[in-house]
Amino acid sequence: MTDKFSKEKRSQIMSKIRSKNTDIEIALMKSLEKNCLPYVYQPRLFGKPDFLIPPKIVIFCDSSFWHGRNWQELDKTLSKGYWHEHIKRNRERDLFVSTQLANQDFIVLRFWDFEIKKEIEMCIAEIKSAIKSVKLCDSNST
Repeated sequence: MTDKFSKEKRSQIMSKIRSKNTDIEIALMKSLEKNCLPYVYQPRLFGKPDFLIPPKIVIFCDSSFWHGRNWQELDKTLSKGYWHEHIKRNRERDLFVSTQLANQDFIVLRFWDFEIKKEIEMCIAEIKSAIKSVKLCDSNST
């Protein structure tokens, strides 16, 4: 699949993509607030999670393209150049980050953009379940 834009135009388009205050982050943030769930936005933690639910739950808001959702299909359609390698590295890094954080006793939640946009209640239910499991573990250790 060849790019329909010149290298300069593609660079200009890509430079407009934000890594902070994205639509999906804002949607999740509003839903966390609506449900009175405490959070820290973009905490300074390894792997740069989008949210921290204290003390040990981290949340990543992953876009389908950048994080390679349906990789088997995407792998076939992307030309084996820059974007293919970029997304492949993103997927490898996501797995590494999730593993490292889990090894530090974090609960790692990753939500796809479409889940946040269309199934936000499911995301919140999963977050509440994680909070409940952390509280259960805390009460069992005392």
